[in-house]
Amino acid sequence: MSWIAAVLGRLLLAALFFASGLQKLIDPAPTAAALEAAHLPASLALPTGLFESVAGVLLAVGLMTRLVAVLLAGFTALTILFFHNQFADPVQGVQAVKNIAIIGGLLMVFAYGQMRGSYDYLREQRRTHRAEVRAARAEGRVEGANTAHTVEVDGGGVATLKPKRRWF
Repeated sequence: MSWIAAVLGRLLLAALFFASGLQKLIDPAPTAAALEAAHLPASLALPTGLFESVAGVLLAVGLMTRLVAVLLAGFTALTILFFHNQFADPVQGVQAVKNIAIIGGLLMVFAYGQMRGSYDYLREQRRTHRAEVRAARAEGRVEGANTAHTVEVDGGGVATLKPKRRWF
């Protein structure tokens, strides 16, 4: 059950970044104005929107999950530093705390994001399976093993092929 919560949390965080990035791509003017107010180049509005959108999609799919989670956590920390640094202002303080909570969620994705339900998990399972088949072939325990099966060896050293569970 914990993998369901991990996948759902990753999808919700991804939706947040994808929607924010898409909004910046559709209408970059408000973002450009906010960047100028923070003494940053307004030309960063479109690259920021593209980064958030692409990172949101990668996070949702579960591709390069740990790297994307760290990059988004750093990006979110920078938004606190540049845009929500007026802690005496209640609105800015709430925004800063919200971003800290998002960073916490991204760190959880970093820690548990390669669980079931992600492309990274599926890729690792395939890699492990192929290594097991290669090892079995090298030892002469199995011939012509199909990658859609797992190799199980009984106590007498006889290999049998069983269908492999692929995704969940």
